[in-house]
Amino acid sequence: MLTLAELTSRFPRPGRVEQILVRPHRKGELHDLDAAQLLQDGIDGDHARPGKRAVSLIQSEHLPVLRALSGHDALTAADLRRNLVISGLNLSATRGKCLQIGAHAVLEVTGPCAPCSRMEDVLGVGGYNAMRGHGGWCAQVLRTGPLIVGDPVVVLKDTDSTLARAASPSM
Repeated sequence: MLTLAELTSRFPRPGRVEQILVRPHRKGELHDLDAAQLLQDGIDGDHARPGKRAVSLIQSEHLPVLRALSGHDALTAADLRRNLVISGLNLSATRGKCLQIGAHAVLEVTGPCAPCSRMEDVLGVGGYNAMRGHGGWCAQVLRTGPLIVGDPVVVLKDTDSTLARAASPSM
């Protein structure tokens, strides 16, 4: 029988970057990119918060749930103000783990990205509660590199994660 540690370290397949979004300034409009550079403080061109909240991620499979909960048929990832849309990987199961995106970039998932009060403006009354539990995840940059829509997203094994953390200048 597998231990809990073994079970929580196994993923059926890699995820995939579906969308890259950046905002040049606080509260600015998000721009959809085909490719970007992941820098130590976040994605190049994004008004990011360095450190544990440098990059925000949302699971693409949650978008239909959020549409249903908010009553909006046209809700997009840009409306939710997250940087990376990831499919095929349960992001909730990656908390505290390291994700390699493409060949070089590595993020550590640091915690939930709670919805902000702006969701009431975007989604209407109850928008904040519609997003609770589906708001995505925050991550810090451990290794810089290119990000390209379509890149695989792989959860690193604990030994690889330890090496990535040790190599990170932000730690």
